[in-house]
Amino acid sequence: MKIELATIQEYESVIAFYDDVTARTPEMAVYARWSKGKHPTEEGIRAYIDEGSMYLYKEEKVIVGAVAVTMYQGEDYHAIKWFQQVADDKAAVIHILAVSPDYQGKGIGSEMVREAINLAKEKGMWAIRLDALASNTPAHRMYKRLGFEYRGKQHLYAENTGWTDFYFFELK
Repeated sequence: MKIELATIQEYESVIAFYDDVTARTPEMAVYARWSKGKHPTEEGIRAYIDEGSMYLYKEEKVIVGAVAVTMYQGEDYHAIKWFQQVADDKAAVIHILAVSPDYQGKGIGSEMVREAINLAKEKGMWAIRLDALASNTPAHRMYKRLGFEYRGKQHLYAENTGWTDFYFFELK
């Protein structure tokens, strides 16, 4: 497996990684609209690490990718018409997928999503889902290429975007 569970000892490195991705990713302001201190937050990253949901992709001990994979879905996912309705604790959700700008375009994001799918299946999840801003068309293309299908849209509030549209996807 190419991704490994993040430890609390790596917390500062994970924060630095996301800050770097946010600052240096081309078109970040257009597509994902991440903003330091607003999304992803240090508190959110800490929570993912504490609950055992944060995974890292490393090259020679350097973090080049990160993703959170929760083995539950939140209430924002209830309004979507999914292929199959499952209990919240039977749906894995992929969050805050990021690849270092120095490694983007090399298939690492796709590999991390495939690894997240494998993790969810190993843990007995019945559904694998995710959401992305409506403006994040590069992510949409990647998710569709990996077998995810668009399932609906919601107009939600986020600290980094204000009110905006989110697209929801499910692995069929």
